[in-house]
Amino acid sequence: MTWHILGAGSLGSLWAARLARAGLPVRLILRNRQRLEAYRQAGGLTLIEAGQAQRFAIPAELPQAHAPIHRLLLACKAYDAQQAVASIARRLAPGAELLLLQNGLGSQDAVARDLPAQRCLFVSSTEGAFRPADFQVVFAGQGQNWLGDPHDPQPPAWLSELQHAGITHQWSPDILARLWRKLALNCAINPLTVLYDCRNGELAGHSVEVASLCSELVALLQGCGQAAAAEHLHEDVLRVIHATAANYSSMHQDVAQGRRTELSYLLGYACAAARRQQLHLPQLEQLQQRLIKHLRERGLPLD
Repeated sequence: MTWHILGAGSLGSLWAARLARAGLPVRLILRNRQRLEAYRQAGGLTLIEAGQAQRFAIPAELPQAHAPIHRLLLACKAYDAQQAVASIARRLAPGAELLLLQNGLGSQDAVARDLPAQRCLFVSSTEGAFRPADFQVVFAGQGQNWLGDPHDPQPPAWLSELQHAGITHQWSPDILARLWRKLALNCAINPLTVLYDCRNGELAGHSVEVASLCSELVALLQGCGQAAAAEHLHEDVLRVIHATAANYSSMHQDVAQGRRTELSYLLGYACAAARRQQLHLPQLEQLQQRLIKHLRERGLPLD
C-alpha cells in the first residue's frame, strides 16, 4: 500500500526517504504547483546520513490529485494540521489510516473529530532531523517513534514495514501518556530557551526555575490523570537538557526565524488544561504570559 506523506518538513522528509530507500511505495503531497515544480527541479528528496548523501526520486503530487489515499503520514505543524487534512479529505478512503506526527496536544483530537470514518494514529517522536536546503534532510539523531490509537489498542499489521525501513518504533497502548510526557518536557525547556535566547544546555544555569516548573508540571499531569507521565519528570528534563546541550529548541528556531510557534499546542494547552482542572499553577501561567509578551514584541502570532 502506498505511503502518502503530507508535510515535506524535516521529519516528513526523513520518513519518506527511509521508506523509499526500503523500496516501499511512497508519494509526497506538496502544497502548491510552485513547490511541486521546485521539487522536480531538485530531482527528488536527498537524505544525508553519517555524511553520506543519497537522492530518491519519490513521486510527488498536489492535494487535488485523484488517487485515493489509504495511508497518510501527516507531518505538518500542529496549527496547520486541520487545514492540511481538509485539503485531501475527499481523497481519503473509508477506513484509511492517518499517522499524526504533530508536537504538543490538541491538534490530533481536532483532526480525529473531523474524520470519523478514518483511523487516526498518534505518533510521538524523539528523532532528530533538519533541512540544510529545500528537499534535503539531515538525519541528525537516532531516536524512537511511539505509535498508538487512543480508541483501539490493536496495532496495525504494517508496522513490519517500518522495521524494514529502519524506522525505530514501538506500539504504545497508552500513547496519550507519551504525548503528555513530551508536552511536559517541551513546556519545561522550549519557552525558557526563547526567553533567555539560549541553547538547551544553558538552562543548567537556571536550575531553580526549571525545578519549579517541573514541580508544577508534575501537579498538572497528575491532575489530568497522567500519573505515569509525571514520574521522574525533573530528572528526565535535566537529562534532555544535558543530552541536547548544543541544540537550539524547535521553538527557539521558530522565533529566531520569525515563524509562528506551536505555543497554543504546548504551553497554551498545558495552561488551559490546568484551568479546566482548577489547578493553581502560577509559575506556568507566568511563563505563558512572559512568552506571549516576548512574541508580541517581535510581531509574531500569539495563537
